[in-house]
Amino acid sequence: MRTRTLVLTSATLITTLLLTGCAQNDNSDGMAGMDHGSSSTSSPTNSAQFNATDEMFVTMMIPHHEQAIEMADMILGKDGIDKRVVDLAQQIKDAQDPEIATMQGWLQDWGISADDSSMGGMDHGGGMMSDESMTALESATGVEATRLFLEGMIEHHNGAIDMAQPVIKGGKNADVIELAQQVIDGQSAEITTMNGILASL
Repeated sequence: MRTRTLVLTSATLITTLLLTGCAQNDNSDGMAGMDHGSSSTSSPTNSAQFNATDEMFVTMMIPHHEQAIEMADMILGKDGIDKRVVDLAQQIKDAQDPEIATMQGWLQDWGISADDSSMGGMDHGGGMMSDESMTALESATGVEATRLFLEGMIEHHNGAIDMAQPVIKGGKNADVIELAQQVIDGQSAEITTMNGILASL
């Protein structure tokens, strides 16, 4: 089983973002967060403009999304799961799979290899599930699997929201900022849905 983990806790992430706000490839006046642009459509010019906040978010969100899809696949492969949860797992997979491809495209445009980013290690920050928790989810069935998935995904989504918020304040790339806002809005709504399902189990 392939479980991807994050090296930074949310608190460390935010601190790092504040300390590394300099632009990595700044074609404007070097002031991070001041050139968000007016268009949300990717273009060669727009995709080339990014700063450390954008880069940190993208390189961390890719493995974060990958684990969410792995969790969704586990639930989708089980019998006897509440249909609401099956539908939610499919919704998460359908939303996050293309976002991974989009973010990988940004890294390619920026000349950054995901393999060379600051990912790795064994710290399960950012709401990431531990290996033990993933194993428990994989082994569980029925209501127990439903509960473990919902509790784990709520924590996972909260971690993603924590990761996205600094981009709204300090990101430079308009497309990255737009995705960060989508993460906040979409995953906040899904947390509400998951809490409602948990309460009904």
